[in-house]
Amino acid sequence: MSQVKALILRAPGTNCDVETAFAFEQAGAVASLVHINQLIRHEQRLGGYQIMVIPGGFTYGDDIAAGKVLANELRLKLGEDVIRFIEGGGLILGICNGFQVLVKAGILPEPTDGSLSKLTLTSNDSGKFECHWVHLEVDKKSPCVFTKGIDRMYLPVAHAEGKVIAEPEILPRLNVVLRYADKKGDTKAGYPHNPNGSVANIAGISDSSGRVFALMPHPERHIRGSQHPQWTRQPGKKYGDGFKIFANAVKWAEGL
Repeated sequence: MSQVKALILRAPGTNCDVETAFAFEQAGAVASLVHINQLIRHEQRLGGYQIMVIPGGFTYGDDIAAGKVLANELRLKLGEDVIRFIEGGGLILGICNGFQVLVKAGILPEPTDGSLSKLTLTSNDSGKFECHWVHLEVDKKSPCVFTKGIDRMYLPVAHAEGKVIAEPEILPRLNVVLRYADKKGDTKAGYPHNPNGSVANIAGISDSSGRVFALMPHPERHIRGSQHPQWTRQPGKKYGDGFKIFANAVKWAEGL
């Protein structure tokens, strides 16, 4: 069986690409850093990969709105390629800025349902950049490929525009995978447990297939136990809470 290939998409302002590539390599994949222009010029093709990732950062300086410029490039210049990739069984992961991009490109909540203007991410209620660790509860009923076998996670957030807002009619149809919670697992806990004010404490969503997933927290920043802020005071763990997200993706892609 050939090794799983993960494309880590880059654009001006991307700054979590190397960490994300490392996480996939630790999970057994071959990770390639690919600039958006390489796809537009067809120097690289999505069809040569099983996983595409839009990592964190501030693409194009988050001008206009966070992730908007890269989202427009994906939608207008690579839209057909992305749809073909999804229909072919490929996995897509968006982390932080990647979440913003996937939503604003209309790839989430569903690639073809016309919800482009009904769901978005906007400025945190706190009015400031939030950078700390959060507890997350996983919806076990979700079809999300990336979170299989995970009950809860403790991951860092680092964003200024992470608040999920949606028109009332779309909320019941969202496939919510992750919700912000407190230490006891209360998914209605307010700030700072919910760092941005997201409706219904939403921290991550997927499409109905479970193969397109995006989240605001950073799993690539907690793939080793020693990356936990209290690792010296807790029993040693080889892997951090975020690692299984990458391991799940690679395991799934091995069957493609």
